[in-house]
Amino acid sequence: MAKRVYFAFHYQDVIDFRANIVRKHNFTQGVEKAGYYDASIWEESKKDDLALKRMINAELENTSVTAVLVGSDTWARRWVRYEIMKSIARENWLIVIHINCIAGKNEATKLLGPNPFDNLGLEISEDGSRARPTEWKGGKWCYFSDLDPFAIPQEPASNRKKHMRLSHRYPAYDWVADKGFENFTDWIG
Repeated sequence: MAKRVYFAFHYQDVIDFRANIVRKHNFTQGVEKAGYYDASIWEESKKDDLALKRMINAELENTSVTAVLVGSDTWARRWVRYEIMKSIARENWLIVIHINCIAGKNEATKLLGPNPFDNLGLEISEDGSRARPTEWKGGKWCYFSDLDPFAIPQEPASNRKKHMRLSHRYPAYDWVADKGFENFTDWIG
């Protein structure tokens, strides 16, 4: 059965065609053959904060995987960070896919962009049942202001009362080097 995948990305990577290469890479024979549905938001939105949160939350409904498509500036996008944290709160599986290795509309590739998971984390509660989202800002870890603490599956005792960087919890892939066209369905489980 095909999974519903939410793709989080910087809109510039849609303009440059990189994001859509990944999102639509295997649809020539239909959704079931591709192994996933694209449940992401298609257009750039100019809505207020609450409306954007509602739109993202609605699109995340019924998804089980969030694939973060990382270009040059994805890590710095507020709403990508919100999509990541909200995905964790709803217990989606998360992966990073670096896409700067894909030739853009100008036929050029770019150096890999920073992994957003290096700049996001979770502070695990003393009893291991809650997480408070954090972000690296101004040279220190700060609480993420767009999402309150949330319930999580029980963490082992070794993780309790600790801060955990997301890059230590979730994998990152390079679309070209790791053969995303062939391996994407394995990456999303």
